[in-house]
Amino acid sequence: MAPASSSKRSSPRRKISCPLPRREQELELNNLDVGLLGEYLNINPSWEDMVVNKIKNMMVMEQGQVLDTICHFLEKENQLWEKPEVSFWNPSVEKLLEFLNLDPRKATDKAFFFHLYGMILRECPSVEKVQCHLASLLDLSHQHSRQREGIALAVGLASTKHLEEVWALLEHLGRTKFLQSVAATEDSQPSDNLRWKWVSSTSLLCYGQIAKHTKEQILPWVDNIASRMVYYFSCGPCDEILKSSFLSATILLTRSLQAEYSSQRYKFTQIPELIQCLLGILQKEPNSLTNFLRQKIILVIIGLSNLRPRFKPLLKSQILKTCLQTVYMLPPAKDSRNDLFSVEQASDTTVLYKKTVRALDLLLQNFISENPSMDEVCFLLQHIEYWLMSDKIHERSRAVQSIYLLLQYVVDSLKLAKEAVPSMLGHQIGILILLWRDKDKITQQHSHFCVYLLMELVFQQKGKLLESAQWSKMKHFESNVFREWEMKLYHLVKVFKEDLTVAQHTQLILTLVHSLGSYNHLHSDLAAKLLLLICVEPGFRKEQIAELLQDLFQELPNIQSKSVQQAISQATLALGTQHIQEVVEVILSLCQPSERWILPLWKALAANYQVARDVITLLYIKLKLRPPRRLLQSTYRARLVSLMALGTIYELLYTKEYRNTVCWAFSGILLGLLTELYYLLEVGLVQGMFDYQEDDLGSKPLGPCRICMEALKGLFWTTEYWEVFADVKLIQGWELFGQLETFPKGVTLLARAMAHYNCEIKAVLGQALISLKSSEERDNIVGICIITEFLNSPDVSQHMSWKTMYNSLNLGLSSRNQMVRAMSLKGLGSTLMHPKKATLLRSKLMELLDNFLQPEFKDPAGLMKIMGHLLHCLSAQGIGIVSLKIAQHLLSLFTDERAAVREGAIFLFGDVIHYGGKKLRQSLKDVASQATVPLLFNMADPCQEVAMKARFTFLRCAILLKWEFRKELFGKLAWGQGLGAANDIFIYMLESNVGNYQQFLSQALTYLDSSHVTVKLAAMKFIGALLQDYFNDLCIYLRKKDVIFLKNCLEALRHDTDSRTRRFYLNYWNDAVELSYYVQD
Repeated sequence: MAPASSSKRSSPRRKISCPLPRREQELELNNLDVGLLGEYLNINPSWEDMVVNKIKNMMVMEQGQVLDTICHFLEKENQLWEKPEVSFWNPSVEKLLEFLNLDPRKATDKAFFFHLYGMILRECPSVEKVQCHLASLLDLSHQHSRQREGIALAVGLASTKHLEEVWALLEHLGRTKFLQSVAATEDSQPSDNLRWKWVSSTSLLCYGQIAKHTKEQILPWVDNIASRMVYYFSCGPCDEILKSSFLSATILLTRSLQAEYSSQRYKFTQIPELIQCLLGILQKEPNSLTNFLRQKIILVIIGLSNLRPRFKPLLKSQILKTCLQTVYMLPPAKDSRNDLFSVEQASDTTVLYKKTVRALDLLLQNFISENPSMDEVCFLLQHIEYWLMSDKIHERSRAVQSIYLLLQYVVDSLKLAKEAVPSMLGHQIGILILLWRDKDKITQQHSHFCVYLLMELVFQQKGKLLESAQWSKMKHFESNVFREWEMKLYHLVKVFKEDLTVAQHTQLILTLVHSLGSYNHLHSDLAAKLLLLICVEPGFRKEQIAELLQDLFQELPNIQSKSVQQAISQATLALGTQHIQEVVEVILSLCQPSERWILPLWKALAANYQVARDVITLLYIKLKLRPPRRLLQSTYRARLVSLMALGTIYELLYTKEYRNTVCWAFSGILLGLLTELYYLLEVGLVQGMFDYQEDDLGSKPLGPCRICMEALKGLFWTTEYWEVFADVKLIQGWELFGQLETFPKGVTLLARAMAHYNCEIKAVLGQALISLKSSEERDNIVGICIITEFLNSPDVSQHMSWKTMYNSLNLGLSSRNQMVRAMSLKGLGSTLMHPKKATLLRSKLMELLDNFLQPEFKDPAGLMKIMGHLLHCLSAQGIGIVSLKIAQHLLSLFTDERAAVREGAIFLFGDVIHYGGKKLRQSLKDVASQATVPLLFNMADPCQEVAMKARFTFLRCAILLKWEFRKELFGKLAWGQGLGAANDIFIYMLESNVGNYQQFLSQALTYLDSSHVTVKLAAMKFIGALLQDYFNDLCIYLRKKDVIFLKNCLEALRHDTDSRTRRFYLNYWNDAVELSYYVQD
């Protein structure tokens, strides 16, 4: 029968010239025990040559008779194979031994007869007789191991000269077994299949003996033999007998192939299948070491790996994974000794373990010798890496020792190819460095040497004959002195930077990053220390920043150690100091700005004031990268650079580390946010603009427009200009920014509030002038709105010359935008640009004031609007004593029956108290103090517009009077609801006006007869709270007449028709009476 496919090269492949201990491999493999018939399997008996000569001299008929005798003898002894020796005398056997001149004692040796049987078959020239007696041989029982091994020995000997006949009979045996197994049913008796139960094991041993005895003939048959071995192993019962037979056959096959130099000419296709079977055996081995099975299999794999073709990477990976696992997972030696019963057993286990580990080392050395390159080194280390990170000390120790021995062998014995520079090397160096802080001292030492040896290989590849100065300083690792250890790490970092490629260096960095969150604090601390040294080292490469920050961001949630977090902050700052633009761009691209784990990176950059400034500057620049609407797509909007910058600015406004930097960049951020908001309105990114409550912004993600709006508000709220935000909020000015049509009015109101509180006038004015010169219309609109409003500020002339302002406004007249032209013209007509115009306006104001003071003026609300406009136009020049007269008259209108009048008076009052100038500041404060109680009650006005204006003016009075808790007061005015908010406002007011209780009580009592029920109720609550909470203070500050007035007012309520009013009288009358006992003139 012809052999299956095996391809042969035209010329033999020259063996790799390398110092691999191949002799050690072959010696180990040849010394492995194979079966129980070792004396016949491994050596030729001394009597064999003599017997062969006699057999050759026999006639074919005589040979047949001898074969019949032996076969008959073996058949008779089937039941006695459990015993090593026969128990009866056989005359035929005695005659046979006498004829062959052999010792009669051979009659008790069963193995001898199989050996003799095989020799006769080998020398028999009759094919028919060979076939007949081989069939008889294979018909014997296969139940016992000695029978199977004897049959295999005889078949192997016969195959030396009758290979095709032997092969045919084995094929027939295989088919018969297959048919028998198919025909077997559940009802079959155990004895029915007893003959075939162990056929797979016998067949495997036969193929092994064929491989041993056919020698050079075997090469074309190897693939066929291997495929049949795989078949029998796969189809047979998975037990110890089958595994042992398969391993014995594989060992014999491997020996034969190793012995044949010509085997290098062939490509064997079935070797991977054999390997898979061997790996399957290893995987099922128990996690204990009681035999040499692991060593045998690994050595066989080594032998097979030397054949052609070389193993593919996938098969190599499977081999490495399985072999490493089966060796490294063995229990520690001390645990094994505890389980043993004698010193001898402990010694045997130690020997077993050493031989098994040595086999594994030979496997690794064999692989690197086949492909002496840095790629192969990294490939091998990649598979050991898993065990370097094991939780178990003994597994880490074994793994790092394997690497150490492998690298030592490579450095001492091989010369690697220069072309390979795998990036994975950096990662593996990083893993080994972390083991410098392992709990096990031996592991620490081996890991040190491993890094040293790897760098030696790097030097060799680069052709460095002399070590670098930095490496010489680093070479001696042992050091317990902290300062010396720090210096060694410093020099190590320099060596890595100089001698590793960029890709390798990057992988080293990423490995350190991924270890920052390790549960092993020794590893994480060392990783953090090295990472910091790498980042601080000058010349950090720009191309590494993206990968470093991306992986660092992913690792941040896992990091709990404060020291590691601090090191990360320092490393990020070091990167920002060297490459701030790249760092900002990468951090922006990592995730949405609202992601909580991105904030630590931004905070780190704020540790250096100049770096923080650079961050804000770059964000401002990116905020202005706004593509036109036609280029926007829904998929692109989410990653729009300007939107990412916007979201980041919004987050940094509320980050205390950036507070001073935000103040420094206030004007630029303000103009940037205003123009960004206008842009978002232009392109239609207004989703969810008004779907949020200001006090519940975290309930769902904010849209771009809303983020910009909240950032604009936050710019004032988080700085010292919160009053500007409050001013615009209480007149509902922020809502004007939500539409393009009302946007300019919103900017105007914002600028007016800024001018009112002198908020960065100089800086914002300078930015506005720059915006007016921009080619973008949105910049022009924002700029002119601010400039025109600032012209009414008395401080603007201190920051900008008349000529500069005039030229800028003239520039606005030439704008393509109609609004810009109109606003520029308005600015040119201001009193600042035309001082003489102020005299005319003052004259007109005095005329209007005379009419305003008339008691029966028909349209006071309209008049107040005109006066308010004139006051605003004259604010840059000041109006002096007029403001005091207007404020005093406006107080009397707070209780007017007409809602429009009350609203106009309250709103104008808030402006007037500001326009009097410094000379009248104290007088205006007195008027403002008199207005606080009426304003407090007007917050309960049934007209919502009046109530809103009352809150606005009330806060302005509080700011003018410099009350305590002004910011908290605004919070209650803007968002507070119910009795709790009212009580807080009451407390802020009373605590800021100690000594004014008599005035407050007197004013409040006058509102008990208010025609508005809500106002009257507010007055009763105020008086009640004053009597209850500030009773002792009233005893000090009130006079007898004040108490009499109080009692009279309460007495008037005694018979009121409203039950709430009568209840108020009943609740507080006794307080008034008691108060009269304590108050004295």
